[in-house]
Order: sequence, then structure tokens, then C-alpha cells
Amino acid sequence: MELSLKKTTQIIAALLLLAALSQPVYTALYQFAPDVDRLFIWKIEALIFVLLAAFSGSALVMAKRYTLGFSAIAFAAVLNVIQVGIGLTQFGPFGEAATANPDLGSVAFSVIAYSFFGYNAAKLLLGLAALVFGLAAVHSGARGLGGLTALVGVIALIANAIVMMFGLQGFLPSPVAGGSGVLATLLLAICLLRHSEAG
Repeated sequence: MELSLKKTTQIIAALLLLAALSQPVYTALYQFAPDVDRLFIWKIEALIFVLLAAFSGSALVMAKRYTLGFSAIAFAAVLNVIQVGIGLTQFGPFGEAATANPDLGSVAFSVIAYSFFGYNAAKLLLGLAALVFGLAAVHSGARGLGGLTALVGVIALIANAIVMMFGLQGFLPSPVAGGSGVLATLLLAICLLRHSEAG
């Protein structure tokens, strides 16, 4: 099966949209319906990220321009696969162990912190991709969309870098980094759709 760069970019944009929309759904369930099993969302996200890694890797090989942006998306997807995998396979057992033996609480937290380190690293990379394709949109005439995407990308890049450096309990609330990363992902997807049509 051979796909053009245009079609591949459109698929990447669709996968990014799904990933961006899944996180507010997860947060809403966490806040307002905590009894609802949210693992199915993680499982869907895992599939999205696996596909995103494949398609963005393919785009990276085909693209003659904006390779930094496609590379950032590809490696963000790989990091997200690892992060979701840790959540699905490790949070439960370590949480149960910490409940049975409170002395293991710090070990359980370290697993969570490691998972979020990958999460924030992926959001940093998506912020970088948003900056790349936001500037591309500015140069192609979409100054409003491109400028906003680039700005949010820079915010996501810096915020997630700070959380990675200082940890979840640092001076910057982790939801600021995650939220800016989700918004950057959404705007990135829109820019990619426009980029595919322009290209």
C-alpha cells in the first residue's frame, strides 16, 4: 500500500485530533464520573499513538520540508505509547502493593512520576511540532492560525520542559503543562490539515 504525503499528513492530523479530544473526555470522566472505568480510553489512545508513530515516521521519510515537525510528532507518539503502557500495566499492581504496604508508597509514586515524565516529554515534542507547522502556516498566509499555533506550541514546549526539570510537585502545576500540550496538539492537527491542502 502506497500513500501520498498529502494523504499521510491528513491521517496524522486525524489521529492528532482524536488524541487531543480523548484527553478532555478522560478528564471529564475523572472529575464528574469517577466510578466509570476509564481504562478503555487509555487503550484507544494506545492504538492511536501506535498508528501515529507509523504514519508520522512515514511522513518523515517522504517529506522534503518540515522534517523537524514530523520527527517531533513521531517521537512524541513513541513516548506516548510507552507512557500509556506504563499506566495500563504498572499503575494497578504498584497501587495495590502500596495499599497493602504503605512503605512502598514512594515506589508507586516513582512509577507514576516516570510515566508523567514521558507524558510531558511527548507534550514538549508536540509543542515543538506546533511551532514548526504554525510558522509554516504563517509563511503560507494563515497568520492568525499559524501565529496562535506557534505561540501555544512555545508555551507547551516551555511548560512541559519545566515540569520535566522540576517534577510533578514543582512550582508549575502539571495541568498547565498538560493542558497547553493538548491545545497545541489540537491546533497542530488543524495546521496539518491546512498544510496538506496547500501542499
